Amino acid sequence: MTPYVGAVDQGTTSTRFMIFDTRGRIISIAKKEHDQICTRPGWVEHDPVQIWTHTRAVIKEGLDRAGLEGKDLAAVGVTNQRETVLAWDRSTGQPYANAVVWQCTRSDQICAELIREGGQDRFRQKTGLPVATYFSGPKIKWLMDNIPDIKTGVEKGRALFGTMDTWLIWNLTGGPGGGRHATDVTNASRTLLMNLETLEWDKDILSVLGIPSQALPAIVPSVDPKGFGMTRADGPFRAVLPIGGVLGDQQAALFGQTCFEAGEAKNTYGTGCFLLFNTGERIRFSSHGLLTTPAYQISGQRPCYALEGSIAYAGALVQWMRDNLGLIQASSDIEALAETVADNGDVYCVPAFSGLYAPYWRADARGVIAGLTQFANKGHLARAVLEATAFQTRDIVEAVKKEFQGGVDFKSLKVDGGMTENRLLMQFQADILNAAVIRPEISETTALGAAYAAGLAVGVWSGLEELKRNWAVHSTYLPQKDGAWRANLSAGWEKAVQRTLNWK
Repeated sequence: MTPYVGAVDQGTTSTRFMIFDTRGRIISIAKKEHDQICTRPGWVEHDPVQIWTHTRAVIKEGLDRAGLEGKDLAAVGVTNQRETVLAWDRSTGQPYANAVVWQCTRSDQICAELIREGGQDRFRQKTGLPVATYFSGPKIKWLMDNIPDIKTGVEKGRALFGTMDTWLIWNLTGGPGGGRHATDVTNASRTLLMNLETLEWDKDILSVLGIPSQALPAIVPSVDPKGFGMTRADGPFRAVLPIGGVLGDQQAALFGQTCFEAGEAKNTYGTGCFLLFNTGERIRFSSHGLLTTPAYQISGQRPCYALEGSIAYAGALVQWMRDNLGLIQASSDIEALAETVADNGDVYCVPAFSGLYAPYWRADARGVIAGLTQFANKGHLARAVLEATAFQTRDIVEAVKKEFQGGVDFKSLKVDGGMTENRLLMQFQADILNAAVIRPEISETTALGAAYAAGLAVGVWSGLEELKRNWAVHSTYLPQKDGAWRANLSAGWEKAVQRTLNWK
């Protein structure tokens, strides 16, 4: 068995290809950013052709950097931004329009109508999700209702829908020449269309939204040696390889962090911020604003489920400070700027740019900077921007505690993602949570999780216990503040959150 596994990580801002060895160590990495297309307030799009072009390019670059060929890989895994969705023609392979990104709020009127008819939780007992613009199903309905070519394509049986994993799988396995139209349970669960019990598209919900099941991909376990098909020899790998594992990015990070046991949790700090808490084989519906989602499913086994807290803007808030305000030249500059002041100066930034996600689920919220005085400067704003991610994570942790009526003691939290390199943020996170924050040796846990799933499917690793032995600590941040400090800052944050509500 070859000792290498590849992983395509199609994220919100970039597409990467990484190669790992059997110890989970990175052999090579290649990355290309893609355009963020914002044609009006609240709308976010991606060009799927550009993303497929970049995927091909990073696969070639990653293999070249490692001095390997596609045939040297045992398998390839795919992980992706989850709720972003597109439609394309099955015969030509051409998208009908740009992909609608998970952050996009264009389906707000559709969601408002669904809520008026049946309440925000009308589908929660089947899907584990509230009705919200975040999820793919209402976006698909918007595409069908507003783009005539898509409506015609659906009527003629030519249109295919899928999240970004499905788009890449279809192209990697042949595209119009016999590509596999498939997704895994974790991505399917984020559409608001999949039944958590049956792991199938729910006929009643499809009927409400008017979405034909034949236009949707087959739902496959996350770890499956045959379910996603084989790459084409004339494709970017130049080899026939099994696509052995597919996971939505946050579930992939949970898998890469080896949080396989009920009660284990991880938090990923990327474009958004996502905390997943493993609940085992039990489907646990939330009454405190959390999402219920499959964590992963291994072929032939029951799925493992999780509770999730989703935050729309984390690293994206830093990018906003860089690109829209011009206060820093690079995202990494924010830590030094924040360190020019001793504290936030009573300034709070709540990034409700597209409403508030968990645990609030308020589409009417909009972002605010609160607590400004003449004393405040750009250092205070930089600190407030970093602290916003930690405060939002605190809100999620508190919701998990409420869910289990205090029966969960968050003494530590595994973290990953690009923002974990920011030591000021990680220390503040430990302080505001009053918990240890633990960063693993391999911080690229999203791509690692996809590689683990793919390698597990074809026998590179014997099982979950072998994967757990690969995990190692890079650094640990311990809380250094007292309860009065936490209570004071948390109260300020909660006041600021209230100022965002009822704006739209």
